[in-house]
Amino acid sequence: MYRLPDRHRDALREPFGLLFPDLGDASGMLEGRHVYSVGDVVTHNLLQRGVAPDVAIIDGYTQRVPCTRTPIFLAPRLVVENPPGTITEALIEAIRYAVAHPPVLIFVEGEEDLAVIPLVIEAPPGSAIVYGQPGEGVVIRIVDEAAKEQAHEYFALFEREGN
Repeated sequence: MYRLPDRHRDALREPFGLLFPDLGDASGMLEGRHVYSVGDVVTHNLLQRGVAPDVAIIDGYTQRVPCTRTPIFLAPRLVVENPPGTITEALIEAIRYAVAHPPVLIFVEGEEDLAVIPLVIEAPPGSAIVYGQPGEGVVIRIVDEAAKEQAHEYFALFEREGN
């Protein structure tokens, strides 16, 4: 398991992509792309707009409160544990599998917030990663070499725990 030390938390507070006040403002960026979503509300909103993500990663919560808009996403489901502030090997493996075998819903027992980092690393170039920025809107990151490099830099801030 990899844990983000408290001293590096501020590095991940800024949007890791383009921030839009509303998903509707950004929907044109998704056309013709593989779409990967992180978060219950974002996934719900994508499905409401007729966009079925290739991979959706949810945890049943929004801003630490049970989500009343948990998406109905008819796809094979993987369940993984991922405690808050961490990225587990199980989450990385589930993302790797899901990207190779879409569509897949990854349900995280714990917290899915940091899943964007391994998702950018695993997603093919040209895909769109969509996630919510609490209180601000939705972030879209188009995967390219710069995105992958930045994701690796973020991942390098984590410290390995356990075996």
